[in-house]
Amino acid sequence: MSQSARISRCLGIALLVIAYPALAHYTNVNVQNGQLGAVVAITPVVVVSLMFAWKASPRWVWLTLFTLAFVAVAASWRLLEHHFGVVYWIQDAGMQAVLFMTFARTLFAGRKPLCTHFAEMAHGKITPQHAHYAGQVTWAWTIFFATMVIVSTGLFFLAPLSVWSVFANFLTLPLVALMFGLEFLVRRMLLPEMRTSRFLDAFRISWNSLRHPDAPTQLPESKA
Repeated sequence: MSQSARISRCLGIALLVIAYPALAHYTNVNVQNGQLGAVVAITPVVVVSLMFAWKASPRWVWLTLFTLAFVAVAASWRLLEHHFGVVYWIQDAGMQAVLFMTFARTLFAGRKPLCTHFAEMAHGKITPQHAHYAGQVTWAWTIFFATMVIVSTGLFFLAPLSVWSVFANFLTLPLVALMFGLEFLVRRMLLPEMRTSRFLDAFRISWNSLRHPDAPTQLPESKA
């Protein structure tokens, strides 16, 4: 990928990250715009489902299921216009729940905590102290995403939709970034030998590992 194409892609992603939450919040605040709200809410689901169906095997089976689901959504469009907020909540809480389960399932006996796996991918063999710390970090992320699910669900059902929308659209990503930042600072204090590790590289390791679990990834060596 050329440098210009890479920059364009990053700008496009940044615009999407900013524009979609803003548009979603607008439809939540102006609930009378049911048609727009339904379109904005369902579009990510349709796009992701279509991409999955296209890549799945056998393709024709999954594309057929996608078509049937799309027809069912179209048939119930009027209902969706009146309850599009539920789709937003399912997207938000569902993603948090998936991340919660991704971390939590590695905490069972006999399994390697996910952050320990990340640390080994980044640094190879790690010390017992580092392994213990990585296990605790896995617990921290598990609790974090469980809390996000609970807060999102509680606000959606107990608070005005506009309040939940601010949390889901404008606070979720900053809270995740804050969690990464706090973990980075704690790691620097508790594991001084890891001071040369770079925050953005560690984030890339985690993100790429969640997207492509089988892909080999390694941090570039840092200069002392």
